[in-house]
Amino acid sequence: METFHQISSQNLECPICLTLFNQPKSLICSHTFCKDCLERISQTQPNQQTVTCPVCRKETPIPSGDVDKLQTIVPLSSLVDEVKTKSPTCTVCEMDGKPPAVSYCQDCGKYMCESCDKTHSIWKPVSNHEVVLMSEVLSGKIPLKRRRKCKKHPNDDEECFCTGCREYVCCKCGMLRHLQAGHQTEEAAIHEEKLMENIKELQEKAKSKKTTIENHIDFIETQRNEITNRMRRLNYDIDKTYEEYMKLLSARREALKCQVKRLSEKLGKELQVMEEESRKTVHHMNTMEELVTNGVKVPLEKDALSAHDTLCNDLKSLLGRGNPDDRSPKGVTERAQKISFIKYVKVNELCVGELEGYTWGVKADIELPSENCMNCMTCAPDGKMAVGSHLDGVYLYSPDGELQQIVLKDVNIMEVGFLSDGQSVVRDTDNEVSLYTPQWEKLDVTFETMSYAEGGLGGLTVDRDDNIYVGYRNLKKIQVFTPRGGKAVREMMCDGYTPVQLFSFHTGTGKVILEDGSTVVCLVGKGKKDNVLKRKGTYAYPAVCRDDSVIVAWVKHEEGLVSIIRYTRGFEPVCNIVTDFKIQKPEKRNWYYLQEFDSGEIAFCTPDKLYIFDAI
Repeated sequence: METFHQISSQNLECPICLTLFNQPKSLICSHTFCKDCLERISQTQPNQQTVTCPVCRKETPIPSGDVDKLQTIVPLSSLVDEVKTKSPTCTVCEMDGKPPAVSYCQDCGKYMCESCDKTHSIWKPVSNHEVVLMSEVLSGKIPLKRRRKCKKHPNDDEECFCTGCREYVCCKCGMLRHLQAGHQTEEAAIHEEKLMENIKELQEKAKSKKTTIENHIDFIETQRNEITNRMRRLNYDIDKTYEEYMKLLSARREALKCQVKRLSEKLGKELQVMEEESRKTVHHMNTMEELVTNGVKVPLEKDALSAHDTLCNDLKSLLGRGNPDDRSPKGVTERAQKISFIKYVKVNELCVGELEGYTWGVKADIELPSENCMNCMTCAPDGKMAVGSHLDGVYLYSPDGELQQIVLKDVNIMEVGFLSDGQSVVRDTDNEVSLYTPQWEKLDVTFETMSYAEGGLGGLTVDRDDNIYVGYRNLKKIQVFTPRGGKAVREMMCDGYTPVQLFSFHTGTGKVILEDGSTVVCLVGKGKKDNVLKRKGTYAYPAVCRDDSVIVAWVKHEEGLVSIIRYTRGFEPVCNIVTDFKIQKPEKRNWYYLQEFDSGEIAFCTPDKLYIFDAI
């Protein structure tokens, strides 16, 4: 006969977890489940405000989505507690007052005391049975596998399963009732084996599905990381562009302030000359007056009298001069008052503005050390202007036009550029490119440039990332190198234009400017034409300034006239700097270069002479 624990526990098991009920909750269909099991089921529902009964599929509303608020079956919970407190007794012993069970055989369906457990363990026919400890059963760690007894035939186990009724039955009920009713029955073990196979199949499919979903989750994480990296890159680009533009604006502001400073010094010097002249006149008068006054101290005669007469006449002459004219210093002030700052406002262009109301003139006019030798000119990192010569190397001039140094005297210079760390890049007349330290010592770096016969000569420039652009006139293309040397990392075709001179911007625009005779062209990417400047009847010689504005010298070679105009980097005209300035026309070569000093003066070089323009 079954014990109280056997009878009660069979009816107190949750249909989901197959263990004794824990906080049993009843649904509106009267089916009962553990609270934790219902919570786990509700988490799988699309709408967690209801829970679907796993037995009858009827939905039960969940108050506020909280399973704990469903009705608790208190009597059932109490009965479970009572069963838990009553330890099962051995169902193998035949004697009365049976000892407590210490184990349970899942295959025999029997509780065993310590003595029966030992006997069971040494009996060979049942040696492969699964025996579990009661401590693990009572803790709920291991559920029991039990064969239920038939209610109509209490001595018979329910060893069959009716697939129509979906319930276990004994063999007698299977034969007498279920088969006669046309139901299909099968051995319980076979049914359970099919059930296990179905569970395993579902587990495998679930495992595969979970792997697919987990891979999808990993993919989502990868996409999230890509988005994060992309957003980080966008923020970096925004910050970098902002910093670059701030540098440009700061450079332009400093250039304008330098202009103001030079104008102030120029105008101040004119006033200073007037002041010194007047002070000199006052000092002269004081001296003459003192000398004349000495004549009244004693009677004068002979040489003393003659000297006194001369001094008196000189003083009279000095006093007879006209009074100082206030119009001269006032004129200087009026000229200063005419100078104004004009803000530049243009869509898609970046420029602080321009000073107007003053004129530019020649600050210095210098003969180069050798005639017809200039090949290039570029601004050096220390603020000097480097003029390259195929005869004498590189001349370094100050903004005042003073020749301060000659370097690389034995190199036939064709083009010169500078890296951000002060190293120089030199292209000679054989098309070899070399690197030099800031102290003009040659480095052991080789660039695989094209030969003169293959590519011809051309311009050279260095961008803000220290990429070195080498142009070839014959092939109308540009090779780009890194300071490490070796082969070119990429090439740019010039859209049919010839890269005679090359200039890069100071921001990361990816653009370069080339000069092709009478045309200035801005190239972007792999050589696509972006903007073009051209003037009929003139040759164009451009340069890029510190603030990325562009200045162009338009030269009428036959007439020996130069006009210099400032443009934005989008080639919008900003102001005229010099108009039809007369230069000494070169006799042998139509070759010019234009650059701006860091301090704002503008250098224009012919094969023979260097002109430096500044505000006058």
